[in-house]
Amino acid sequence: MPKNKEKCKQMREDMRDRILKESSVYFAKNAFGDTKMSDLAKHIGIGQGTIYLYFKSKEELFEEIRKAADNKEEVLKLKILSKLPISAKEKIDRISKEVIKKLKEEDDYKVKIIIYTQLLLEKEDEIYSSEMYKELAKIIKQGQKEGSVVEGNAVYLSDLYWGIVYLNSLKLLYMENHKLVTKDTLNRLLLKDK
Repeated sequence: MPKNKEKCKQMREDMRDRILKESSVYFAKNAFGDTKMSDLAKHIGIGQGTIYLYFKSKEELFEEIRKAADNKEEVLKLKILSKLPISAKEKIDRISKEVIKKLKEEDDYKVKIIIYTQLLLEKEDEIYSSEMYKELAKIIKQGQKEGSVVEGNAVYLSDLYWGIVYLNSLKLLYMENHKLVTKDTLNRLLLKDK
C-alpha cells in the first residue's frame, strides 16, 4: 500500500531530526575534528549514505547543530529576567533553579551547553562577549549594588558560573553516576551568605 505524501514528508523530517539530535550528542562527546562520518553513522544506527541524503557534508551537518546550540531562547529568558523589578538574589535563584531542572531532565540542554561553550572556546577573543555571559553579568552588577552578590569582576563571575554548568553538563553526558551540582551550590558561587 503506497504511503501518502504527508506521511513520507513526516518520515523524512523525523529522520532529519534524529540525525541532528544524535549527531549533537556525538559531536558534544567527540568534538568536530575527531568525528568521522562512518563512526557517526554507527552511533546513530543508520548507513553513512543516509546522513548524506540530508546533509552534503560533515561541515553542513555541524553548522545546523551550531545554529541549534546558539542559546537564543536562553539569552532571551535572561534578558527578560534581568529587567524584572525583583532583587538580583531572586533572579540568580531563579536562573539556578531552571538550570538544575534542565540539567536533570533535558539531555538536549546538556548538549546545547557543551556545544555552545566549545564554540565559544574556539573564539577565545569572543568568549566574554557572549550574550549569556553579558546578561548574567548585568544581574551580578545589580546584586553587587544591592549588596547580595559577592564582589569581583561581573564577567569573570559569570564565566565561573557558566563554567560550572558546562562541567556538570560534560560529566552528566560522560559519567554514569555523576552527582549533579545543586541549586544552592550554584547560588553560593555568586551570592553572599546572609
